[in-house]
Amino acid sequence: MKNLRELDVRGKRVLVRCDFNVPIDDKGNISDKFRINQAIPTIEYLRNNGAKIILMSHLGRPEGKDKKFSLKAVADYLDDKIGNVKFCDDCIGSKPEKEASKLEEGGILLLENLRFYKEEEANDLDFSKKLASLAEVFVQEGFSVCHREHASVVGVAKLLPSYPGFLLEKEVGVLTKALENPERPLVSVIGGVKLATKIKLLEKLMEVSDYVLVGGKIANTILVLKGICVKDQWSAEETELLDVVERIDLTSTKLHLPLDGVIALRDLDQKYMRIGAVGTLRKDESIFDIGPETIEKFKDIIKEAGTIIWNGPMGYSEVPAFENGTREILKAVAENKGFSILGGGETAETVSKFASEDQFEHISTGGGAMLDFISGESLPGIKILG
Repeated sequence: MKNLRELDVRGKRVLVRCDFNVPIDDKGNISDKFRINQAIPTIEYLRNNGAKIILMSHLGRPEGKDKKFSLKAVADYLDDKIGNVKFCDDCIGSKPEKEASKLEEGGILLLENLRFYKEEEANDLDFSKKLASLAEVFVQEGFSVCHREHASVVGVAKLLPSYPGFLLEKEVGVLTKALENPERPLVSVIGGVKLATKIKLLEKLMEVSDYVLVGGKIANTILVLKGICVKDQWSAEETELLDVVERIDLTSTKLHLPLDGVIALRDLDQKYMRIGAVGTLRKDESIFDIGPETIEKFKDIIKEAGTIIWNGPMGYSEVPAFENGTREILKAVAENKGFSILGGGETAETVSKFASEDQFEHISTGGGAMLDFISGESLPGIKILG
């Protein structure tokens, strides 16, 4: 990839694709500002070097121009944080064209939600051209959207000289080192809900890691499909996964599945809850968190790690009764003296609930993008910058 530091940006209009897809309540309050803050170093660099900066992002999945998905709250936050940030209530057309033309060196303009137009996700050429016409240079700073073939990710990059932002550089560098030249032992901790979305990730990590610790519903699914836990009925998705799971070597010394769990009835009636070995699960029960024996086993392994990759909670951590496994494993990762990389959907929110960001060397802004990158998939938004 090109190096943004080698480009003279003074006086140039620079279009920056950020990921400001953050939770905003009805009162305009942003509950998690992590992704916004991660883009600020690149924005400040461009400002300090005299660029005219135009920021763009999506927010949520609006159906048309739904103002509850407006990026106005993000513009207000950035204006308070770094100053001189204007907001345009559209992303294409005469309004952004006029506002972009008025920008002075160091000025910043944030465009309205790209997904107010269906052409964004369709990677429509005319939509890409309208975005590209606002600037002379494109900077990709949204690592978390680089697995998407959208107009603002690949369409614009085809039309303008394109560079990675500093966050994108860091994400790619950190993940590449962890996969190709990690400090050993490399311990991967995988949790979350859907095995189907993480099976390639699990296979890749089984290949490169020294230990793979699996929790969450993903572990439950593997235990059921392997016949270790019982289940009274199979979903179509689980039936399709049977052949895939056969590729996972349960006898591998690398793989560590839960030994015990916090067990409750499937209807989540918490009046009934017990801790038991995974093999004792009855048909009307489910495992909602890893148990104390598993926690201690996982912590012993994490303690000796040189590099840790963590993705996904160990249980149904949204419910206090089932958050202990996630909290204890995060604590163990935080106390480890090696290099820790955390990523996946809702990661920053999970960290803020159970720990603090400064306890970890790298927290990825990417969810699906991080999974695809580690799995060896080609990310269109990065490939086009090559």
